[in-house]
Formats: sequence, C-alpha cells, structure tokens
Amino acid sequence: FKGDHVSQKKKILIVDDHKLFREGLKILLMNLEEIGCVWEASDGEIFLNMLKNHVPDLVLMDIEMPKINGIEATTKALEIYPELKIMALSMYGDEEYFQKMIDAGVCGFLLKNSEFSEVKKAILTASQGSNYFTEEILYRLVNRFKTKQPQNNEPIVTLSDRELEVLKLICKGLSNQERADNLFISKRTVDHHRASLVTKTNTRNTASLVIYAIKNKMVEI
Repeated sequence: FKGDHVSQKKKILIVDDHKLFREGLKILLMNLEEIGCVWEASDGEIFLNMLKNHVPDLVLMDIEMPKINGIEATTKALEIYPELKIMALSMYGDEEYFQKMIDAGVCGFLLKNSEFSEVKKAILTASQGSNYFTEEILYRLVNRFKTKQPQNNEPIVTLSDRELEVLKLICKGLSNQERADNLFISKRTVDHHRASLVTKTNTRNTASLVIYAIKNKMVEI
C-alpha cells in the first residue's frame, strides 16, 4: 500500500468453504470506500498459510469447514497473532459452537443471512477494536444462559460502580470512544476499566467478557 489514505483502508480476509458466498461477499465489500482489499481462503489450513504473508485487519471466519474448522483455525491463528481480530460467520443452528468460538478468541458473531448494512457495521466496529454480536445471536446467547445459574466453581467478582457502567456499555456493543462519551471520561480511562474487567473476570477478550456478564446475570440485555 502507498500513501496514508490507502493504508488506512481495511484489509479483510474471508475464510469460508463456499466459493459463491466468498465471492459475493468480496464484491460487496470491495464497493465500500473503507475497504482496501479482500482476500479469500477456502478452509482453515489455507487461511493459516496465508497469514504468513497477509495479516488482515479483520478475519471473517466460517465455523464449519473441511480440514481445519473455524474453531481450530481461530485458536491456532491467535496463538501466533494474538492481536488478530476474528469474527465468526454463523448460521442458524450453530449455537452449539458459540461458546467454543468465544473460548477460541473471536471478537463477535455475524449471521450469514444479515443485511449488508449490518455486515458493514460489524466489520467497521470489529476492526476498530470493539466486539460485535448480531442481535439475534445475542438474544440466543441470553436465552441459552437465562435458565442456568452461575457456575459454583466461578468466583464471585466484585466490580466498582464505574466498572459496572463500562461493562453495560461494552455489552451494548459501543466502541471505546462511545463508552467514553457516554460516561464523560477519557478513552484511556475506559481502556483501563476494560482491562481491569477482563483481568477480574479472568476472560480472554471483550467478547468472552460479554458472555461472562450474560452468564452470571451481571447485566440485562
């Protein structure tokens, strides 16, 4: 890439074994001025090899694929590139994989049948460092954990009022800057509170923090 303007454009990698879906999404993404280039991989093995030469701003990762599936590919990729942002591409009926993908380290979920306006919002939100959950998936996660009590072996976490405020805004999918604006504090302070929340709850990232909050009924969504 040459020039600051071009280098600021997002580099996206689509990992999916359905060629028609990949190519259709690529065409739509390339029409967005925020997107600089879109790469494709048809399975997790090809994806992992591609990372040696291309590190994208965001990976859109299918869950069920031949050879190396999305869960394994995400886990292996984040072991090598812990700062890599990976969003799961989900179908209805994939709920059994949600927790595994979150444990693997994804920054959110996007339904494959989403409107393209939502796809755009998800990509820009996730590539800027925030979690993103398609609303239907968030409700499915809430319903999945609604009847379950917090695990007895999980320690009860004590949060300050400010940390709880930040946690609620994180669960709403707001960016760090939006959280800061809402609470009239600096973005750096929000970053500090988010880091503290991840440490206190012993979660991996913002997405797993959201699930922890839902599971333990710390927030209402």
